[in-house]
Amino acid sequence: MKRRDFLRTAGIATVGTVISANSGLGDIMAAESVTGTRSGAWTGNSNTLKVGLIGCGGRGSGAAEQAMNADENVVLSAMADAFKDQLDNSYDSLKKLFPQKVQVANDHKFVGLDAYKKLIDSDVDVIILAAPPCFRPAHLEYAVNAKKHIFCEKPFAVDGPGMRRIIAAAQKAKAQGTELMSGFCWRYHIPKRETFSRLLDGSIGKILAVEASNNSGELWFHERKSGWTDMEYKLRNWLYYNWLSGDHIVEQAIHSVDLMQWGMNDTLPSRVVATGGRIKRTDPKYGNVYDHFGAKFEYPDGTKAYFSCKQQNNVAHSYGVEFVGEDGKCVVDCMNGQHYITGKNPWKYDDTFKFTDANAYKNAKVKSMYQQEHDELFAAIRNKTLINDFDWAARSNLVALAARMSAYTGQEVTMEQALCSDEKSFPEDLTFDTKYDLPVAIPGL
Repeated sequence: MKRRDFLRTAGIATVGTVISANSGLGDIMAAESVTGTRSGAWTGNSNTLKVGLIGCGGRGSGAAEQAMNADENVVLSAMADAFKDQLDNSYDSLKKLFPQKVQVANDHKFVGLDAYKKLIDSDVDVIILAAPPCFRPAHLEYAVNAKKHIFCEKPFAVDGPGMRRIIAAAQKAKAQGTELMSGFCWRYHIPKRETFSRLLDGSIGKILAVEASNNSGELWFHERKSGWTDMEYKLRNWLYYNWLSGDHIVEQAIHSVDLMQWGMNDTLPSRVVATGGRIKRTDPKYGNVYDHFGAKFEYPDGTKAYFSCKQQNNVAHSYGVEFVGEDGKCVVDCMNGQHYITGKNPWKYDDTFKFTDANAYKNAKVKSMYQQEHDELFAAIRNKTLINDFDWAARSNLVALAARMSAYTGQEVTMEQALCSDEKSFPEDLTFDTKYDLPVAIPGL
């Protein structure tokens, strides 16, 4: 049999011991944080899963590290990025962590805006998609068509046409039986699984109102260097251009949108009315994104959800979601690691780590959600159990996108309008010499 066919049919007993995707929560909770095989002799064989990384920034490099830790018989065999310096930095750091497992030959280091095709066309088995969100529809389509297993970072699309492409690609992946896991990491965090399972079982009764927030500080910025074209400068600062990132409500605050959606059993809201703007990050270097949003979502049963997000320094921060029901309240605080229910059915998860502590997950009782999701992905590949998150993950992306569209226009937006929109913000056939930009959106105009 060909190696890839063998991998699709090999059972768990053949390929060694991994954490089963069907393990009980108690077994997983008892496991300490995974450190992986970082030294010692290691030899590849016919059961080895080859991983390819597309997008070698911080999140992509972190995902590659978690992939190496997730399975003893995994190697990183290919890398792709728009920029050589970013690929080299990622390679050097990963090689230090996994001297045996990082086996990326020079002819498997692909650089450029078309590098993703060369990587996907190589002999990799599992693809990590971690380039800026604007590229995700094209990258996901190409990887699905190549029948690769995929870990796809959030978000997946920055406009309606992109949403329709990723939904079609996800449906094709499911039909052909290839794995497709999203980067909504909180869904793989054991304390939150415990909490939301109780919430969805009716611990607080009918949900009447929801409050969600993702209010944080400002992020990185790269000063322009000599020789950079306008497009290279923008690509290296992709956070600040809504046609590259989706704006921060889609790119980062979408985690809180996803928590809100999780608690609402992934039912799509009927409509959203939102506001937003930029009152602090007004320097031209911050492109055309807002620095704050506020939104009100209305669900088909009449439940209203109130959402806020901002990226501003020296202001009060919050990150989490609260559900108020007929019989109590459910609180998930991502900053302070609190998960509890009050009212008729009080409950609290004993979780003491602080999200802001750099060593939090090393000291936590459970492994990080980033590691958990990769453990489950590779276990599913080994066990031939299909994971496809996009039934709900695409919905969370759509909800965040609809809120951004409402804030930009000042109008009420339905989910159908957002999904069916023909407004295309990301240009086709982008090159480093492309001249392209969009103005800051002004509500009402």
